[in-house]
Amino acid sequence: MTDKDLEQAESRLSRRKLVKYAGIGATLAAASPVVGSTAAFADEEEERGKKPGDSRNRVWRAGDHHVHSEYSGEFDTSTNPPTFHKGADAVYPIVTNAIMAKNFGLTWAMCTDHGGPTHSKVNLEQAYPDLLLSRKLVPEVLQFWGMEFDAPSLDHHTLMIPRHEDEAKQLFELESRFAKFDAFPNDPGRDTEAKMIEFLKVARGMPLKPIVIAHHASRSAPGLGVYGQDTPREFRNGNNVAPDVYIGFEGAPGHQAGPLNGGARGGYGNYPTHGGFDQMTARVGGLWDSLLGEGRRWWITATSDSHVHWTRGGSDFWPGEYSKTHVLARQDYADIMDGLRNGRIWVGTGDLIRSLDLTAGSQGHKAEMGETITVSRRSRRDVEIEIRFRPLDGVNAHGDRPQVRRVDLIVGKITGPTADVNTDTNPTTKVVARFGPRDWRRQGAEYVIRHTLRDVEQDMYARVRGTSTDEMEPLADGLESPWDDLWFYSNPVFVRVR
Repeated sequence: MTDKDLEQAESRLSRRKLVKYAGIGATLAAASPVVGSTAAFADEEEERGKKPGDSRNRVWRAGDHHVHSEYSGEFDTSTNPPTFHKGADAVYPIVTNAIMAKNFGLTWAMCTDHGGPTHSKVNLEQAYPDLLLSRKLVPEVLQFWGMEFDAPSLDHHTLMIPRHEDEAKQLFELESRFAKFDAFPNDPGRDTEAKMIEFLKVARGMPLKPIVIAHHASRSAPGLGVYGQDTPREFRNGNNVAPDVYIGFEGAPGHQAGPLNGGARGGYGNYPTHGGFDQMTARVGGLWDSLLGEGRRWWITATSDSHVHWTRGGSDFWPGEYSKTHVLARQDYADIMDGLRNGRIWVGTGDLIRSLDLTAGSQGHKAEMGETITVSRRSRRDVEIEIRFRPLDGVNAHGDRPQVRRVDLIVGKITGPTADVNTDTNPTTKVVARFGPRDWRRQGAEYVIRHTLRDVEQDMYARVRGTSTDEMEPLADGLESPWDDLWFYSNPVFVRVR
């Protein structure tokens, strides 16, 4: 993009237009000085010089990998090629989303617009230049390039591209070759599981590997344990092919503001979410635990899926206003992706807490979220679990001061690959301990919980969740305010017995 291009784009996306699109929230955010484009970042190529697992300067950084802009539009297919019209499905400029992400405490975000016939060209020629401008105008937020991928045979997925000089070309190659709706005329041969496997094989072979995460995985499910577009078999098959690319699904989908306008949380009109979380995640011993019980590194995230804010008749919160995905990382693109790829992630809604740490320790060794600790059979096999969380020390975006009422420790056994790829349960997974305010101790700004798992004899994993409610298990959602039903979930820590 040339200096002249930037000047023209800046003119198109003036602050006056931001106010028009985003309302008072963006007015307040945009009132702060716009600084230059010198924000520190390291792309994937620069990060190669750092040793794997280098934890220097890593802190919990909140973000959102599922945000729509005005480039989620519509196509007039009466022309050839189809004519694209902005703003038909989502309405905000890319930079507006970045400003609002910054306003609600995010340090990284991702533009994930819908595809369509020849959308790969729209992304390359129209949307990407606006992303470059947004990076310049809001350098405090690392802004990833990618899309809401029309995954063959599946529902939508995040396709997150590493930050590098040819990121736009990389997305164009993947979208134009594999997105099931990109071909014009439509090609039914793209909408097959075999095409999805081909896509993942190509993605895993790229020098700079993307990340793929399933969106609203049970939105089309007609009942509990009865799945729609996304199935346990497809998750397993895809993860088998590209385990470092196809890494998880949204534990908490977007569209959480639906009840504020009389709709369902997440847009789940068939079978509801539970506490704002997809049934695949919320059900203890369900599909997520089944995948973890095979030893898979399969992670959960939480997103806004922002299209139109609920105050304008939509079903959405702004990026970071309600849901956050926290990644333990440095403030650079490559380390954010490394954190996502390796499960250094916890998720929460309504800013119930500010930080969450889960560790498993034995005989002076320890592992954290996404990591594995090895315990020897020939010595004491007790595993010490430590949970640390930091409460919100102010008010959340709703003006509330939410309180954690309970924290649950959930443990499951790892028994290896299942013979039935459609399996969606892990009967070994249990809530082994529940903790209330009398059970945690304050240490500085944090609360600490400790629990001992005695005589661990088999490979296992542990994860935690917490809530502002008194529900022993998250109940199926109705029209209650999402602000009254807050949860946080960790990703697991693993224990290997040798």
